[in-house]
Formats: sequence, structure tokens, C-alpha cells
Amino acid sequence: MRYYAYHRTSTKEQHLDRGIKAIEEFTSRRDIKLEYLFTDQQTGKNFDRPQYLIMKNQMFKSIENGNKVTLIVSELDRLGRNKELTLKEIRELKDHGIRIMVLEIPTTLTELPKDNLMATMMMETINNMLIEMYASFAHAEMEKRAKRQKEGIEAKKARGEWDNYGRPRIVDSKEFAKYYKRVLQGKLKPVEVMSLMNINKSAYYRYRKEYEENSNE
Repeated sequence: MRYYAYHRTSTKEQHLDRGIKAIEEFTSRRDIKLEYLFTDQQTGKNFDRPQYLIMKNQMFKSIENGNKVTLIVSELDRLGRNKELTLKEIRELKDHGIRIMVLEIPTTLTELPKDNLMATMMMETINNMLIEMYASFAHAEMEKRAKRQKEGIEAKKARGEWDNYGRPRIVDSKEFAKYYKRVLQGKLKPVEVMSLMNINKSAYYRYRKEYEENSNE
């Protein structure tokens, strides 16, 4: 059996540590040899994530080579937040023979009885129901968050604050590079750069990515 693990956070400000620790503690208790652990720091709205796609391709190749594969995730919303896409993705993985273990859903961690077809069918039915329920919760939370964000934007617009806050300010790339080099040298913190340049967090990381891409050329 080849064991893969996956963990995702929506932004780089969120720490991957908690989910990774939960996975490592579980595999240690079960004496499971975890050979592959992939992480992404990207939205859970879709599955177009670099490390996830690499992992998925490796799992499919492992199945083609005659191996049994299990995928471990700490929570279902770490796999995905869009209910329809998440359930579709899970079906695809299962159709390829990949078992999915979700730490927050205990029944997915139980070994299915091989000599009792009825018991196996019942357990699979329970798992499918619970997975769909958790996927619904994750989707509802995503929509709730989007609604709160939209309401916040509308409130700022009504107060006349949106022009100064919400719109990404266009800054000179050379000016950003000057400040970002000081971040790399430990002389400034990212939040200080945001304040000095009057940009929000999203703009900071966008310009940082642009700087890093240009530096690697």
C-alpha cells in the first residue's frame, strides 16, 4: 500500500503546521509509512493547484503499476470547498481505486470487512453520506465568507472608504523592489512595507510574486 497525504490552506498567512501535525500523529499511531505528503497554499474553490495535480498524477501512475493507494487528508475542506467539484473529484479518485481517509470522519478510517458484502456496502453508504454532508458544510462556509466579504465591500463603498482601501494601488515595480530587498535583509517586515507603500496584503503578495519571477529569469 502506498500512502499519500495532502493538506491545503487558502493563503500563505495560514499555517500548514496544524493539518500536517494531525496527519503525522495519525500515521504514527497506525504505524503507517507515509511516503508522500503534498501541500498547497491556494484557494479550495477548484482543484487547479500545482502540488495537488502532481500528487494526483503520481497516484494514478502508482495504481497503473499495480500498487494500492490511499490518500489521507486531515479535514474534507482541506481537499476542497466547492461541494460539486469536491464530490466529483472524490468519485474520480475512487473510480481509480484510491481509498480516501479523512481524519475528521472516523468511519473513513475503518477497514472495510472483506468477507461481508452487506457490511461493506453499508459502511460505504455511510461514508458517502458523511462525506457529502461535510462537503455541504465546507461549501456553505465558503459562500458565507464570500457573502460577508461582499457585504463588507458594499459597506466601505457606502462610507466612501473603498477608494482608499479596496482597490489595489498600482505601484512602481522598482519602488517595491527597493523595499522588498530590505525585507529579505531583515530590515523591514512585510506589514511595514504595506504601510509605507499604502498597499493591502493581496497587492503585497502579488508584487512579491512578480519580483521573484523576474529575479529567476
